[in-house]
Amino acid sequence: MLRNVMPWNRSNHNVSELLMRHFATKPKPKMKPIELNTPPEQTQTITRVIFDVLNEHGPLTIAETWDRVKEVGLRGLTSKRHMKIILRWMRERQKLKLICNHVGPHKQFLYTTWFTKHNPSKLSKLPENPTGKSSGLPKLP
Repeated sequence: MLRNVMPWNRSNHNVSELLMRHFATKPKPKMKPIELNTPPEQTQTITRVIFDVLNEHGPLTIAETWDRVKEVGLRGLTSKRHMKIILRWMRERQKLKLICNHVGPHKQFLYTTWFTKHNPSKLSKLPENPTGKSSGLPKLP
């Protein structure tokens, strides 16, 4: 009875093949904590502005967050890449969370604060090709 339950008996593999496949996979590398090079006062200003933008405007993608932060006119943020690093740093410290919104076959990753209510029906629309590229879906009449 126990033989039928074992995975190597179900798919006609022997034990050695199963063990080889198990030990052939590499473990996930450990990520070291992010260290910001900006002064603490500047980091606090940047994180406060990003937190306020996300708290006020709800769950946002990275591109939407970057547009909102540019509207505010924050001086200490040098580039979108810098903002992504700070967003990752804020997520690491449990100040923000990242949610995944499934829209059909597409995924949309949104940053939000821990206090914002996530309403997937409100976020279910995808942007209408802001880059002008074809979405790969056929156009219906």
